[in-house]
Amino acid sequence: MAERQGQTTPDALLTRIGQVVMLHHGGDREEARHRLLDLWTELGEDGDPLHRCTLAHYLADTHDDPTDELAWDLRALTAAKEHEGSVEVRALYPSLHLNLAADYVKLGRAEAARTHVRRARTAAVALRDDSYGDGVRAAISRMELRLGEGAAEWG
Repeated sequence: MAERQGQTTPDALLTRIGQVVMLHHGGDREEARHRLLDLWTELGEDGDPLHRCTLAHYLADTHDDPTDELAWDLRALTAAKEHEGSVEVRALYPSLHLNLAADYVKLGRAEAARTHVRRARTAAVALRDDSYGDGVRAAISRMELRLGEGAAEWG
């Protein structure tokens, strides 16, 4: 969201991404993937890092092949690092690392998964005390248990 004269104005591309994500959540994974790829092409490799991070993050979820999913999640993390100072990106890091942990689990790479779930736990300090933050923290705890890491108590 862009801040303009004390009012928040919607970011048109993030709104379009959100509309496609709703399509994906509605069950049309293939169409969502095609539309997100069209947005990726429109945005280009030099597009805004927050937009590239968000797009890649959601694109990963539309792929069936864990290697493709990992590639998109890595693109999302790379874009996030280019936009590191923003509050929006700091709040995405826990989810980005959690998704990478899940990708590595699917690929049978448990140690890489453990590394990313630890990074997700560390990054979770940036999460708010709201339903999104609660959901991500719970997912981190579930992944820790799955990997035998033991879930730490949230402070």
